[in-house]
Amino acid sequence: MRRGLALAGGGLLAVAAAWTAVTVLGDGGAGTAAPATAPVPATATITRQDLVDTKTVDGSLTYAGERRLVTDASGTVTWVPAEGAVIRRGRPLLEVDRRPVVLMYGRLPLYRQLRQGIEDGQDVEQLERNLRALGYGDHLTVDDHFSYSTHLAVTRWQDDQGLPETGRVDGTQVVFLPAAARVTEAMATVGAKTAPGRQALTVSGILRLVHVDLDTGDQALARKGAKVTVELPGGARASGKITSVGAVARRKSSDRGQDDGTTIDLDITLSRAPETKLDQAPVEVELDGEPRRNVLAVPVEALLALREGGFGVEVVEGGAARVVRVRTGAFGGGLVEISGAGLSEGMKVGVPAT
Repeated sequence: MRRGLALAGGGLLAVAAAWTAVTVLGDGGAGTAAPATAPVPATATITRQDLVDTKTVDGSLTYAGERRLVTDASGTVTWVPAEGAVIRRGRPLLEVDRRPVVLMYGRLPLYRQLRQGIEDGQDVEQLERNLRALGYGDHLTVDDHFSYSTHLAVTRWQDDQGLPETGRVDGTQVVFLPAAARVTEAMATVGAKTAPGRQALTVSGILRLVHVDLDTGDQALARKGAKVTVELPGGARASGKITSVGAVARRKSSDRGQDDGTTIDLDITLSRAPETKLDQAPVEVELDGEPRRNVLAVPVEALLALREGGFGVEVVEGGAARVVRVRTGAFGGGLVEISGAGLSEGMKVGVPAT
């Protein structure tokens, strides 16, 4: 709405000039023109009400939690999943030399070989929890100790996966991720060589969200937990909630490489899953600021762009008109908050004829 106002400013001034001779105002805050020689085409009433600052910004429909995935596997890549595929617990993320690298759930990465005799730890409990979830926990106690029962469960799992039955688990066999993963991009290709530490896939979570690179000047509109409205591809509208507000500003550049200000990351969770599965699909997000209580408001089109800068309104009283400089506040619902000398609820202001 602010962008539209900036573009419309010159047009509003031209309309005002057709109604009356606008006096260039000084610092006094108000000025008076001679009475209009022609009737004002239309007027609107200054109202006193609550107003919410709103703005529509561009965003993209994407997936949460994107990350690069590496393994300790070495050899020839013999299978990779298709981009967009969802991999769940117990399923392979890729295969190297016909041996799967399997996804298991957990927040701690696999940083050591898990086997009998190692020091107790959270990573052991994480492995045992997955083995039980996959059906290998009949005689398994889920704790932080790698017992003989754990060893037996691992060998049964390895046998079913076509892996060497060593009873030892390492990064050539398993990758731990917090939850199911969606393949965003496959770097590894069938027939190519891979090595420990080489990126194989880019994956994300399966939760759909809207991401916005928000100008830092609009940061007041970004309140965690605030409700928003999102216009999805195809024109459907959905409600959502701001779930993450970035704390670090980043510089953005225009297409020509020029510095175009700074932005912060804004993530929005939708109340319902959108129909489209496209990643990075463009959307529009309507953000609401904090309500402004009991303020004077006029239609946005009542604002006049003054020659010396800033805005005014044309107050119409008793068949005469005068221009009063105003300070603008919140914008919302086609209205703008104003304040200025001598303004009060119920006054009439000029607006362009429709």
